[in-house]
Amino acid sequence: MNGSAGRDPASTLPEPAALAELARSVAAEAAGLLMTRHGTPRVVQTKSSPTDVVTEMDRAAEELIRRQILAARPGDAILGEEGGQTGSGAVRWIVDPLDGTVNYLYGLPDWSVSIAAEAAGTVVAGVVCAPLRRATYTATLGGGAWLESGWLAAPQRLTCNAGVPLQEALVATGFGYQASQRAAQGAVAGALLPRVRDIRRNGSAALDLCSLAGGLVDAYYEQGVHAWDIAAGGLIAREAGAMVAGFRGNEAAAEMTIAASPRLFAELHDMLAALISSVPRGR
Repeated sequence: MNGSAGRDPASTLPEPAALAELARSVAAEAAGLLMTRHGTPRVVQTKSSPTDVVTEMDRAAEELIRRQILAARPGDAILGEEGGQTGSGAVRWIVDPLDGTVNYLYGLPDWSVSIAAEAAGTVVAGVVCAPLRRATYTATLGGGAWLESGWLAAPQRLTCNAGVPLQEALVATGFGYQASQRAAQGAVAGALLPRVRDIRRNGSAALDLCSLAGGLVDAYYEQGVHAWDIAAGGLIAREAGAMVAGFRGNEAAAEMTIAASPRLFAELHDMLAALISSVPRGR
């Protein structure tokens, strides 16, 4: 009799901690590469609009990440922002090699390397490395969210802010690249602004979610994000106690991603749904 008969395939998957450790190591190496050209990269392509840029370093960092992950785990699949999906293994890595490219291009500090590991369709490990913050954010499914920082003597467990009403919430958001989309998003942000403490736009969805996890902001929302933008940061925020989802119980996705503690999530969800329905869509 075959000894593997009847074995649950999920039981053969690697431990989330091992995947997180690989992600942490590879993200740090990619961040080191990116630091060699911070503020000086060459734009090699635009994507959805002239403001949606790709630098040579986006590509170089993703090539490094793919190479190092596949050297350690040659059977895995990888979904990267620049290279798309390759492979079909039970573990899929979801990679944004440089989240916050425009910040990076201008020499601003809020950019990061984001790597998540998805097993059996669920994100089980995530790492966001922000070298100019001297910060690495890490989470494993059920294992909490953690910050390792050059400013801290030991890793710090992250917990999102709770009990904050909408009118006192500091809310992070981001904008797309198409002019018509930006006009509609700007109208929503303008209508939301009088109803909250303030709004922040830092230019990196991954770091916005990590900021939420660490209590630096109270909530986050954005339209137009992709899996690579939110896979790692979304797990980090969830493991810090936040709810991360889209509209009407849907998963967080391009249509809408909202993240906050559960009570604030509900308030922000309903407010955004009302505001967006009242804003004409750009053509």
